[in-house]
Amino acid sequence: MTETTVRRLSEEDWPIYRDMRLRSLQESPDAFVRTYDEEKDYDEALWRARMLRAGRLIARRDGQDIGILSMRAGDPEVQDEAAEIFGLWVPQELRGQGVAVDLFSEAVKEAVAAGHRHLIYWVGTENARGVAFASGRGFRPSEHRRPMRAPGADAGEQEIAMVLSLS
Repeated sequence: MTETTVRRLSEEDWPIYRDMRLRSLQESPDAFVRTYDEEKDYDEALWRARMLRAGRLIARRDGQDIGILSMRAGDPEVQDEAAEIFGLWVPQELRGQGVAVDLFSEAVKEAVAAGHRHLIYWVGTENARGVAFASGRGFRPSEHRRPMRAPGADAGEQEIAMVLSLS
C-alpha cells in the first residue's frame, strides 16, 4: 500500500476543500448537516470564508485526495482549552485502511502544538462504528449531548461529545 500524506490546506486551497466537501455530501448525505444541493452553487467568496473559520486537513495517496477533517477551537462550555474536530470523511471504499487514523493523528499533533489540552469529536450515539473508532483512538464519552442535525435524523437521535485528553 502506498503511503498516505496529510497536510493542512491554506485559504488558496479552497477548490480542494470544495471538491472534497461536495464529494462527501454526494457519497454520504446522511453524515452531514447540509446537503449537496444546498452547497453545490456556493461561490468562491463563501468557500474562502469557510477556509478561514476552521483548519482543514487533507489526506492524499497516489496523487488523489482521499479524506478530509476539519478542526477549530471547541466550545468552552463542553471542555476548557479544547479543539473540536468535525467533518471527517473518507470514501466508503477506503474506510478501514488507516486514512481516518492518519487524519486524526495529524489533528492531535496540531491541537497539541496550538496549546489545546483536549480534543472533542461529536459523533452520533447510534453510529457504533464512529464511537468505536473514537474510543480506539483514546476518546472517551462525556456527559455532553446535542440533537442530531443531519438530514433524515429522527427527532430523538443525539450526538455525544467524545473527549481526548492531550495532556
